[in-house]
Amino acid sequence: MTPSTQAMPRYQSGFGNEFASEALAGALPAQQNSPQRVAYGLYAEQLSGTAFTAPRSHNRRSWLYRIRPAAVHRPFVRIDDGAIVSNFEQAAASPNQLRWDRLPLPAAPTDFIDGWVTMAGNGAPQAQCGNAFHLYACNRDMAGRYFYNADGELLIVPQEGRLHIATELGHIELAPLEIAVIPRGVRFQVTLPDGVARGYVCENYGALLRLPDLGVIGSNGLANPRDFLTPHAAYEDLEGDFTLVAKFNGKLWAAPIGHSPLDVVAWHGNYAPYKYDLRRFSPVGSIGVDHPDPSIFLVLHSPSDTPGVDTLDFVVFPPRWLVAEHTFRPPWFHRNVASEFMGLITGVYDAKQGGFVPGGSSLHNCMSGHGPDAATFAKASAADTSVPHKIDHTMAFMFETRLPICPTAWALASPLLQHDYSSCWSGIVKQFNPLQA
Repeated sequence: MTPSTQAMPRYQSGFGNEFASEALAGALPAQQNSPQRVAYGLYAEQLSGTAFTAPRSHNRRSWLYRIRPAAVHRPFVRIDDGAIVSNFEQAAASPNQLRWDRLPLPAAPTDFIDGWVTMAGNGAPQAQCGNAFHLYACNRDMAGRYFYNADGELLIVPQEGRLHIATELGHIELAPLEIAVIPRGVRFQVTLPDGVARGYVCENYGALLRLPDLGVIGSNGLANPRDFLTPHAAYEDLEGDFTLVAKFNGKLWAAPIGHSPLDVVAWHGNYAPYKYDLRRFSPVGSIGVDHPDPSIFLVLHSPSDTPGVDTLDFVVFPPRWLVAEHTFRPPWFHRNVASEFMGLITGVYDAKQGGFVPGGSSLHNCMSGHGPDAATFAKASAADTSVPHKIDHTMAFMFETRLPICPTAWALASPLLQHDYSSCWSGIVKQFNPLQA
């Protein structure tokens, strides 16, 4: 066994940059991407995340120089999908507001992949459009197992416990209040520095996630490209009896493999995993009157074929100052053309006084009315808006999509489902008086 040459993860800064990284000096070819002979007896392999003819500004690909090509493994066979779902016709999408408690930590040994539970989704991997929203809870390292997803890229949002993600292109240490994106097809393995972990995974079947344009905001604000970190090359020269698990066309497959697939000694390109610290998000907002739309909290998005309409928005609600005068400051009552799946990483969400706990989730589908509960409305209506208010010690997020979101049969039958969720609005009373303005 030759372990990785990187004892601790190291990172390169920038979103979507062309990076070049080598764990052994001289492993990167000097000129050609695919030379006749590669240094150290390595094999050249291209990993393409977009069509070859995609516009240069959107084209994503990386060249990998590895100990063995990715083709070297025995045939795949179907395995049990567990609680992972990619068919969202099990149950009807509901106009009801839905909310769930957090997923409990498992009692039996469960690794990162076995710990997935699909809560809801839309579209389909075959159509390369839509998303799946999963929770995960695990208590065991992925010992001897590696995974890749051919259906979409993975946006991982830890809520409890750190993840060490060893990928083909390098290592990522991920903690709560950080996110990671693992591109479609990239092989990886997850170990648990804290012994247990829990969080959220969004599986994006559509266009690759990218930073939004800032429009009238200008050149600064929201998520800055320099704060996105991509790992340096790190490889394993490890032989043994291992298993490579693939998610392909909505199903899980497994193949025996006699070596670690994380054997990339050098790579260059712009198709690579990355991480981002949500605490570095730079929120913008109103400093006069009125309440801006939540699109000002957009971190990443997956565009659709309709300009300005996304198949996925990833939005965060971080600590921030509220200063608008004569304005209802919490999220107002609203109905959206988009559908929303929300999660809470830490603290309290400012639109709810209770019931929405860290690790929990909620679903508000297209045109379903939602907003602050009765207690939040009463408090905000009486607040002194001549003084600023700091929302602190919190981090909520939202996956927003143009398509209706269908909960899975598991989610609807789960004891985690809060059947009394709609009662949070029952205390909102009629205040109308035509004789008093």
